[in-house]
Amino acid sequence: MKRIPEPEELMDDEEQAIAYAGADFEEPHSRFITLFKETFGSSSISGYVLDIGCGPGDITFRFARAYPNCIVHGVDGAEAMLSRARKILENSTDLKDRVKLFHGILPDALLRREKYDIIISNSLLHHLHNPQILWDAVKLYAAPQAPVFIMDLKRPESPDEARQLVETYSGKEPEILKRDFFNSLLAAFEVVEVKEQLEIAGLSHFTVTVVSDRHMVISGYIN
Repeated sequence: MKRIPEPEELMDDEEQAIAYAGADFEEPHSRFITLFKETFGSSSISGYVLDIGCGPGDITFRFARAYPNCIVHGVDGAEAMLSRARKILENSTDLKDRVKLFHGILPDALLRREKYDIIISNSLLHHLHNPQILWDAVKLYAAPQAPVFIMDLKRPESPDEARQLVETYSGKEPEILKRDFFNSLLAAFEVVEVKEQLEIAGLSHFTVTVVSDRHMVISGYIN
């Protein structure tokens, strides 16, 4: 199936933000943390973390709680999503001193640091019309030897398979979320396409691993 890019790169609609903030992402988001730990361990992880495309902040907050020696900065281009994240952060007394949220579109976002010790991102790649934007941002903001962990959707073989995945994993969610999930699956990349992107970006040493029927993980250390 040929890739069909999403109509808009940013999810800045208030209805979308409400649906995503209230959706049940427990399984994939907890898996994100588990897979990061399996890839990079847990005992020596510390420093400044950049979460690219943090959305309503669930991964950002989970990572900060899983790694209490880290300070996590989340950046997103959708103000509607960030407003949800800020409301959650306001009521999270354990995170206020270690999590900061920034509005901006990379590479032009104004962040607090030039380089970060760890780069993470969840479900941003498939939104981008030009995927190299993500890999350029990784290279721009990652400190030498920084671990990089990107989790994203992988494109199914057909629209029918995409519809089945939507019903399996989002059947009880609002229609707007099911619609966006379907569009995201059609806009996702195949493993071979991601490997080509990494080759172009000079990151061919990164590993691309299929971790579920709908997800892949791209990981490695910056040289």
